[in-house]
Amino acid sequence: QHFYKGNLDAVMISFFRCAGLVLCHLEPCGAAEVDQAVRAAKSAFGHWSRMSGMERARIMIEAAHMIESRREEIARLEVVNNGKSITEARLDVDSARLCIEYYAGLSSTMAGQHVQLPGGSFAYTRREPLGVCAGIGAWNYPFQIAAWKSAPALACGNSMVFKPSPVTPVTAVMLAEIFTQAGAPDGLLNVVQGGQETGRLLCHHPDVAKVSFTGSVPTGQKIMEMASKGVKPVTLELGGKSPLLIFQDSDLENAVKGALMANFLSQGQVCSNGTRVFVHKDILPEFLREVVARTKAIEIGDPLLESTRMGALVSRPHLSKVLAFVEQAKREGATVLCGGEPYVPSDPKLRGGYYMTPCVLGDCRDEMTCVKEEIFGPVMSVLSFETEEEVLRRANDTTMGLAAGVFTRDVRRAHRVVEQLKAGSCFINNYNVTPVEVPFGGFKMSGIGRENGQVTIEYYSQLKTVFVEMGDVDSLF
Repeated sequence: QHFYKGNLDAVMISFFRCAGLVLCHLEPCGAAEVDQAVRAAKSAFGHWSRMSGMERARIMIEAAHMIESRREEIARLEVVNNGKSITEARLDVDSARLCIEYYAGLSSTMAGQHVQLPGGSFAYTRREPLGVCAGIGAWNYPFQIAAWKSAPALACGNSMVFKPSPVTPVTAVMLAEIFTQAGAPDGLLNVVQGGQETGRLLCHHPDVAKVSFTGSVPTGQKIMEMASKGVKPVTLELGGKSPLLIFQDSDLENAVKGALMANFLSQGQVCSNGTRVFVHKDILPEFLREVVARTKAIEIGDPLLESTRMGALVSRPHLSKVLAFVEQAKREGATVLCGGEPYVPSDPKLRGGYYMTPCVLGDCRDEMTCVKEEIFGPVMSVLSFETEEEVLRRANDTTMGLAAGVFTRDVRRAHRVVEQLKAGSCFINNYNVTPVEVPFGGFKMSGIGRENGQVTIEYYSQLKTVFVEMGDVDSLF
């Protein structure tokens, strides 16, 4: 079964990545299957787009209630799907549910503007859905991303064909199943499986009106190029190499906790992670002592255990890539203060899994590969700075601008620095907080458009202007 028709048994799970065994077997969708999925979504769009916002909201709220009632089941399946800890997986399920609830609340607010014109004539605008939207997800937050993309699209009256990463294909199917069970029209949210070729077919399909993608910068560039052939709008949530600035007046305990959240959440596989940690030279020794001690204490192992804080990386090739970054850093002069090695759990069932010890790199310099390139693993690069002006220049010296963080007790400095940071999401005395009520997205090569928040309605709808003449035509002819 190539795309979702309401039966999760299409994905046959045999075991999970934390043991290094087979997750499932998939056959990628080709042109016929993609066309079938888009046609089904187009048919559902005809009915869904004519429903009132309140009618759409009722179905979305029902889907959210079903997610809440199945929270533990979905979270455990997400652990199987991705390898992250059960604690984090539950939070991802909560984020998905909250996102659907939030956009259900906005679905009845789709409204235009009335403009009075001379002579009693007037104009008004209508905010209308786009049609069939394509969503292409990443493997680090499979269920959450599927919800973040589908919820605003459906709230605006669109339908969606969603392609999860072929590395994590399972839980998006469950989301589609839940929407159908909640009363959505057949085909409203379709899931197609596959890799680059399936994505290419979606981007080029003439009945796809918009493409939303989360993933790497190079792939985002290709998607933007493909979508441009049909002049299709895109939302791109791409990579980051985000700075975390820790000033000398910071609450050190809080700053250490923030640095851990900014680097080791989801095994470091988070696009917004603050992996360039700039620490003022006056507090650098104390910071390193604390952060290394806390990093060494992170419990690694079976992600289904409540005590585990770091599960398995997503695949063996990705684990090898992350470990190669650590070796490259050592060759370039960085000091490994802890971690950065393969980890073998004591449980014999898990010894084939893709684990590594979280790594802190000291003596880093701006020109090092570990500081310039996105590693996407549990590797923290620590750099020293002396002045605010200096650290701002260095923090902004990157082609990406997804996120940034500032730790300081000086409220004036905090807002002054945030104003000058070239990043779409900034955190003050915290990090990696993503409430669905506020927009998320980047500057520069980190992306186009936003996910979450009220503004996202604009990215899943289009404006129509209507002029109404109340007198005679004022003709020049």
